[in-house]
Amino acid sequence: MSITMDMVKQLREETGVGIMDVRAALQEANGDMDAAKKLLREQGKEIISEARPTTEGRIESYLHHSGKIGVLVEVDCNTDFTAKNDEFQKFVSDVALHIASERPLYVQAEDVPESLINSEKEVVVNQAKAEGKPDDIAEKMVEGRIKKFIGEICLLTQPFVRDPDVTIDDMRNELAAKTGENIVIKRFARFEVGRD
Repeated sequence: MSITMDMVKQLREETGVGIMDVRAALQEANGDMDAAKKLLREQGKEIISEARPTTEGRIESYLHHSGKIGVLVEVDCNTDFTAKNDEFQKFVSDVALHIASERPLYVQAEDVPESLINSEKEVVVNQAKAEGKPDDIAEKMVEGRIKKFIGEICLLTQPFVRDPDVTIDDMRNELAAKTGENIVIKRFARFEVGRD
């Protein structure tokens, strides 16, 4: 079976194990995710457990030099050791800076209210109708534009302001793989003078 980059990425995100080890396990398991996870465990690879509680972490603040934009963000992890790690602290600081610059509204897609998604769908459907698109094309347009809309307003799917080649979620996954811990961006608040 051919092993795709999407398969490698998915298994890496689910386990936190390095890319080369994940690819080798997938090849040995003929693309079977569960079998690949079992192989990784048998090889003694540390697999991130989503069940481990994230009771440690850091709250970071960022104040733009103009004093008109401020951010508070909470990023959690499993241990105090990781919370005090320089790489973890840099990640939290980068996330705060990114929030100040890029104005995300939610942490992840699951946080976006259904009412906002429905409202956006209505706008896209009306645009498609105004352009005279057939129903099947309009449906595909709605699907694509909603995905793009959610990607733009959610922190995890936004390209990092200092390196557009990686998303915030890519950075989070990389840190999780390095530390062997769950890294969770729990919540944030962004304040800007004169804006609600």
